[in-house]
Amino acid sequence: MDSSDAIIQVEIFGQTYPIRAGVEADYLRKLASFVDQKMIEISRGMTTIDPLKIAVMTALAVADELHQEKEKSRRLDAMVYDKSLECTRQLDQILKKNTKQD
Repeated sequence: MDSSDAIIQVEIFGQTYPIRAGVEADYLRKLASFVDQKMIEISRGMTTIDPLKIAVMTALAVADELHQEKEKSRRLDAMVYDKSLECTRQLDQILKKNTKQD
C-alpha cells in the first residue's frame, strides 16, 4: 500500500480525523499539529467555544500568513529580477568595452 492509500488518524482541536492523503504520514501529522496549535492559539483570544467559528478564524489567520508570505516572495522575486537585469546591463557594457579595445 502506498502513502496515497493509507488512512492516517490526526487529532485537531480535540477531534480525531481519519484522513486519506497522498503525502507522507509524518508530514500530514506535522500539518495537523500546526493547525491544532493555531486553533488553540486563536481560541485563547476568543470568547466563543464554537469549534466551527474557531476553525474559520484559524483559516483566516493561516490565509493571512500565506498571503503575506506570497507577497514577500513576489517582492523578493522582483528585486532579484531587477538586480539580474542590472548585472546583465553592466556585463554587456564591460563586454562591449573590452570588444572595442581588442
